[in-house]
Amino acid sequence: MTAGPARSWESTLDSVVVYAQGALCSRLAKGTVPPDGRVRVTGLPRTLDPGSLRARVLGTSGPRVTEARVETEAAPLGAEAPHGLRDEVERLKDVYAAARGRRDRMLGRIEEVGALRPVPPPRKRDDPHRRTPVDAWLELAGFVDERLTGLHHRLAGFEEALRTAEHEWEVASDRLARASTDAPAGHVETTVSAVLTLDGAGDAEAEVEVEVEYGVPGAVWVPAYRLAYRQGDGSGRLVLRASVAQRTGEDWTGVRIALATADLRRMTDLPRLRSVRIGRSQPALAPAGWREPPAGLAGLFTGYDAAGPRPAAPVTAWAASAKVGGVPAGGAPAGFASAPPPPAPASKRARTGPGGPPPAGGPAAPQAAMAYGAAPAPGAPAPRAPGAPSPAATPPPPAGPPRPTSAELDYASLVLCGPDEQGGRRGRLFADAPFDPVVAEYRRRAEAVAALPLPGQAVRPRESAGSFDHRFDAAARADVPSDGTWHTVTVGEIPVGLRAEYLCAPSVEQTVYATLALSNATGQALLAGPVEVTVDDEFLLTAALPTLAPGAVRRVGLGPAEGVRVTRRTNLHESTSGLRGNTTVLTHGVRVELANGLARPVRVEVHERVPVTSDPDVRIEERADWTTPVEGAGPDRHAPGTRVWRLDLAAGATAALDGGYEIRIPTGKSLVGGNRRS
Repeated sequence: MTAGPARSWESTLDSVVVYAQGALCSRLAKGTVPPDGRVRVTGLPRTLDPGSLRARVLGTSGPRVTEARVETEAAPLGAEAPHGLRDEVERLKDVYAAARGRRDRMLGRIEEVGALRPVPPPRKRDDPHRRTPVDAWLELAGFVDERLTGLHHRLAGFEEALRTAEHEWEVASDRLARASTDAPAGHVETTVSAVLTLDGAGDAEAEVEVEVEYGVPGAVWVPAYRLAYRQGDGSGRLVLRASVAQRTGEDWTGVRIALATADLRRMTDLPRLRSVRIGRSQPALAPAGWREPPAGLAGLFTGYDAAGPRPAAPVTAWAASAKVGGVPAGGAPAGFASAPPPPAPASKRARTGPGGPPPAGGPAAPQAAMAYGAAPAPGAPAPRAPGAPSPAATPPPPAGPPRPTSAELDYASLVLCGPDEQGGRRGRLFADAPFDPVVAEYRRRAEAVAALPLPGQAVRPRESAGSFDHRFDAAARADVPSDGTWHTVTVGEIPVGLRAEYLCAPSVEQTVYATLALSNATGQALLAGPVEVTVDDEFLLTAALPTLAPGAVRRVGLGPAEGVRVTRRTNLHESTSGLRGNTTVLTHGVRVELANGLARPVRVEVHERVPVTSDPDVRIEERADWTTPVEGAGPDRHAPGTRVWRLDLAAGATAALDGGYEIRIPTGKSLVGGNRRS
């Protein structure tokens, strides 16, 4: 019995979760379940990962999905297919080729005309010298010059037409390269569908909604921010925006977008811990889904072998070229896997049980294995094909139960080997998935998005997230075409605390800089990225926002503040102390004067620095009310000897800060002419 064609359901893309590289897409489809329970959900992209396909029925009751597999169909485009950029590129390419041909033919004619030269007749030995016909020479030269002038004039027109055609062709090719890939490539339309098997619907047809989830490569994102601040308010708005680029083969139109910093390809399975027992040795348990080969498998092809060898097929060029290093195309040396056989028909492919294929790499994967001869049973004789190597040449199978790989656990890709297979492969199931160059080309073009140059001051999320993973859900639906360029998506507003502070280091530069101290009041980290700062509804600058952990505070510089002035004055007094004056005392005085010319109060932080010594005989005594800053990590790390003054200045007020330190140097440690250096 053969199953009939599955009923087709159209699907719409509902949500996308963009990871550091790659995306997880979710499609919704609705329809009535046929009596056989087989439906085909269409609209999937050509770049999807077949091992990531998941499907479920929305709702708590009703049918459930028992099997899901990917099927690909290709068909030529009809004559009514719309002419897009690809047809325009092909037309302009023909125009460019025709213009180049005309230019080349004109160059050939110019070369022919330019090669015209007067050729005197041959003179015999006894003939006297003849007079040269100057008029004929001049007439020929005039003819050549006139023809070359006209040809060069026409050549200039042909070259101009060639440059125009080449420019139009390059522009169209660039538009095609930047256009969305959600269109059939070439003249063939490829349709990717998810074939689902549902049960529990009963005899009556019921309308259900199915969610199909799959992973695709070719999607990246980096965070960006927009900060709006009003002077004097002490509050602001920080809007998280993301620059998203994708070339997955389908346009994201009106979808719910979420952004995650995790690695989509990283395995997150729980490890299988084997129990350690004290006592007698026990054999390892075989996987629960493994079954021994059926009885009589060795004699399954007895009639086929008795019919004699098949007629030898002519050796084709590709078969002859497959012999490398003395290894025939149909075999492989010891220690290497043999070449995969041609894919078997759909009727010979392995079918899954009622539970469907287990998730690739999921928790249920170790509990299932290949069925019906995925690995030879211990002690079972392996059948041998005519002309196959002897059993002594075949390496024995490893002892113990079979250890299936993730590819062998993918039941949909298992192929039943025919009677022409060598060794122990006849009549058994193996994961020999054929290589599809078209799909490989789609995936290669999609993965090229990871090499896009980043926007200014942008940082990839995996670099700024550290050892934690975060997810940000966009507040509204968005559109991101599959063109491989950056698109801005607004995620939402983030509650942050803002405090305007002014910072200066007058010992280095007598300039006061305005900063905004941002405090992260959320439970998620704010990733590093560019932030557009707007002050009083006017764009100020684009700064680099560092990564803010939950509860952390970082400064964002806004540039010099012309309304706040600072002046630093220093003085030095040298004296001696001690019973015999054997200690040199260098007294350094520092005076910092601040003036607030703004119409609002400001908070100023003044940085100073005192000397640091490693000699225990040299003492440094501070005489100021400054404080030592708390040591931080990364950008918050201060230089040794840093001291800080913090004060609040009212509008139009001035203040003076006095401080200093003494350096006591023993006479034996003094340097002539060097002690007065600060």
